[in-house]
Amino acid sequence: QVQFVESGGGLVQLGGSLKLSCAVSGMQFSRHDMGWYRQAPGKQRELVARINRDGTTSYASSVQGRFIISRDNAEKTVYLQMNSLKPEDTAVYYCMSPARVGPFVSWGPGTQVTVAS
Repeated sequence: QVQFVESGGGLVQLGGSLKLSCAVSGMQFSRHDMGWYRQAPGKQRELVARINRDGTTSYASSVQGRFIISRDNAEKTVYLQMNSLKPEDTAVYYCMSPARVGPFVSWGPGTQVTVAS
């Protein structure tokens, strides 16, 4: 069974930083592209950062230049370094392989990020 367990969220002040981690099990991690998603209250879940199996990365325009996604294939973990945080970054953050996203996918518990102004 594939599992994604996110951690590292919390309450941070405007301009602060957080580093999220996501431990993955039950799949051949190194062979999969990975992404960080977030869902704010009343909004749809959105992809904010992606790292492909070859290490190439891409970001939503709203986080470009502030967030950095990375991965450790030996540890089967994907990270999201978030800098210069803004109140609009407040959301529950999830990791997932983009290829698995669909109506029946089982998301992890997520980790709450709250940015106070």
